[in-house]
Amino acid sequence: MLAMNFRGPFRVRADYDQPYPEIEHPGDAIVKVLRSCICGSDLHLYHGIVPDTRIGSTFGHEFVGEVVETGSSVEKLKVGDKVMVPFNIACGKCAFCKQELYGNCHEANPQATAAGGIFGYSHTTGGYNGGQAEYVRVPYADVGPTVIPDWMDPDDAVLLTDVVPTGYQAAEMGGIQEGDTVVVFGAGPIGIMAAKCAWLFGAGRVIVIDQLDYRLEFAEEYAQCEVYNFKMLEDPVVFIKQQTDSLGADVCIDAVGCEAAGDTMNTLLGRKLLLQGGSTTALHWAINSVKKGGIVSIVGVYGPINALVPIGNVLNKGITIRANQASVKRLLPKLTEHVKNGILNPKAMITHRIPLEDVAEGYHIFSRKLDNCIKPVLIPPAGGS
Repeated sequence: MLAMNFRGPFRVRADYDQPYPEIEHPGDAIVKVLRSCICGSDLHLYHGIVPDTRIGSTFGHEFVGEVVETGSSVEKLKVGDKVMVPFNIACGKCAFCKQELYGNCHEANPQATAAGGIFGYSHTTGGYNGGQAEYVRVPYADVGPTVIPDWMDPDDAVLLTDVVPTGYQAAEMGGIQEGDTVVVFGAGPIGIMAAKCAWLFGAGRVIVIDQLDYRLEFAEEYAQCEVYNFKMLEDPVVFIKQQTDSLGADVCIDAVGCEAAGDTMNTLLGRKLLLQGGSTTALHWAINSVKKGGIVSIVGVYGPINALVPIGNVLNKGITIRANQASVKRLLPKLTEHVKNGILNPKAMITHRIPLEDVAEGYHIFSRKLDNCIKPVLIPPAGGS
């Protein structure tokens, strides 16, 4: 079958000779992919930053498709169902799944003490093949996959597998109160969605910080927020203090993660030499920009090794930090209603629809920030059906 094939940092290709997935457990399903996305987190893999990303891997943790085969114990799905598949792989029965912490499932990635199971995201998250392919094996098929309502556009559905719930949870974890000032670092799809969702929790002011004007312009229009290019600011932290009567923002959201730009030392140690779990520049700015007693919400991805974090400032300012992978399954019912009622319009974030055959070009465009790319979606040969 056709699938994306990782050949090393900055090298991916469309491979027509990948083996078709098979049922390996009675609870599995095989899904024919109709849409899959390239995520900003996939770029961490593509750039060679995530440990144990093995040659021959197929990426892709955001996808929707049609069930073509089910294991003998699957009860909730049938062949022909169109489903959205959360990026979390969750058993539904462990101690963490019972708390609806589906991103922290204890069974889907038993070799790890921190990361749960994720489709197509290296062997640090279980070594599962992802959805940038014609077909994919979906474990625990009675837990994660959700049937797509008849009225829903598949372009909306595919963004409900990660972008929308992650952006929503970023705002949710911020504990936003009526009238709060919320600052979002990062104007990628997650940051833009976090800014949009901040209004749903009662924010009085939403500010987005990034370095690319085209992304900031998109964020301003899509999320109706204030936007600032940090390259035009002498010091983003000082700027935010000036904007908030010297107090700091009520809530800061780090939607950037390990490839943040803006600080030479962090870039060198975290992105070039790989001596820490990524560049923590955005996290520094969030911690130092938030008010005393404020909340920092982290959804940007960092690696499993140590990173430079100003923990003394966290202590002395009395900051609350909340962070996690989004619990997609928990949020899907609410977010589906928001899409149905027109409160959220996920598909408007899609700027590029790319045939799966051209996956290498898709990664190049997204990685290099070409052609004003915000969110690319890959379409397999059967994806138009």
